[in-house]
Amino acid sequence: MSIITICSIVVTICALFSYINYKYIKLPTTIGIMAISMVVSALILVLEAVSVDFETSVNELMKSIDYSKTVLDFMLGFLLFAGSLHVPGHILRAEKYIIAIMALAGTAFSTMLVALVVYNLFPALGFEISFIQALLFGALVSPTDPIAVMAILRKAGITKSLETKVVGESLFNDGIAIVIFLTLLGVDEQGAVTASHIAMLFAEEAVGGVVLGGVLGYIALVMLRRVDNYQVAIFLTLAVVMGGYEIAKALHTSGPIAMVVAGLIVGNIARAKAMSAHTKEILDSFWELIDEFMNAILFMLVGFELLIIEFNQTALYAGLIMVPTLLLIRYVSVLIPVTVLRRFRNFSPGAVYILTWGGLRGGLSVALVLSLPASELRDFILLVTYCIVMFSILVQALTIGKLAKKYSVNVD
Repeated sequence: MSIITICSIVVTICALFSYINYKYIKLPTTIGIMAISMVVSALILVLEAVSVDFETSVNELMKSIDYSKTVLDFMLGFLLFAGSLHVPGHILRAEKYIIAIMALAGTAFSTMLVALVVYNLFPALGFEISFIQALLFGALVSPTDPIAVMAILRKAGITKSLETKVVGESLFNDGIAIVIFLTLLGVDEQGAVTASHIAMLFAEEAVGGVVLGGVLGYIALVMLRRVDNYQVAIFLTLAVVMGGYEIAKALHTSGPIAMVVAGLIVGNIARAKAMSAHTKEILDSFWELIDEFMNAILFMLVGFELLIIEFNQTALYAGLIMVPTLLLIRYVSVLIPVTVLRRFRNFSPGAVYILTWGGLRGGLSVALVLSLPASELRDFILLVTYCIVMFSILVQALTIGKLAKKYSVNVD
């Protein structure tokens, strides 16, 4: 199939599922689309079981989509830029310590704890795994994705401060987790390397991403100051994302971190100093639409991944064990920085629970698994990760609103 045919089919199916969800199911858009995709996938598998050959054509479509490259090399840049575009800078600065600790130390801490668990759990279930592979698994399930629940949290009446904590941490820990993952993947492929080499790989990705994002954001700011035209503003921001992401790949720096930094500069400094109210309104509407569209496509593809996952009973058991284990690790990763910073500022108890339960695992985790070399290990980890993602989106995302409402009166 040509890329145009694939895109046309995917967008058409997504539009149909969106309509069905809005008209009849009434779940949040991304969650509803993914749920419908899973139901359709299950129906296709049932039809195949009774000798109705419908699965072949759908499998052909799904296998023609390189999910990992589609998400990591294309969609992720748009999603992170759009997300950071609407993060208020003054609140982000006020919450910088908790966000920095959770994104940096929290992600590294979570990666290590998960690795220690699976390094002992998987062999106990009969599946051998090296420690570096366990660390890779820890890195790919550590990034959180609150996009699916943000609309729910806003309706529940949480404060802008807590909303910024959730979004800010997710934006930065996505980038940090990818940097950790790519660094570990490089170590795994190259074999024995020195600590200084690992540090250099990490710095090249992380620091390089921050610098590139700052340069891209500054260039966009200078250019936007010289024009006041919403079409030009849209073109320039698209160029920042698409051109900037390609530059990041060429320079071997972190594209995700670059997009977050560039989005923060454009969303705060450029919006305040280089745009009229009319341009701001249209630019915001454009990127909100891009954000919604990309997420809808992403979650639909996650639902259809059910068709190409190899079923493995051991991996299913591992997934069921890892769901509560990850929640416990997430709780500890949130509790420690909040406890430390509580000496300097006040936190509502509800902040810990909301940040824990709202720390969803999404399509990024699945994409990172699929970026691994094809092997029995990848198939095993894919099903474990899929179990985690399904619980996260279908259970946590649909119940976080009730938890948020419980603390909406006194939450920080």
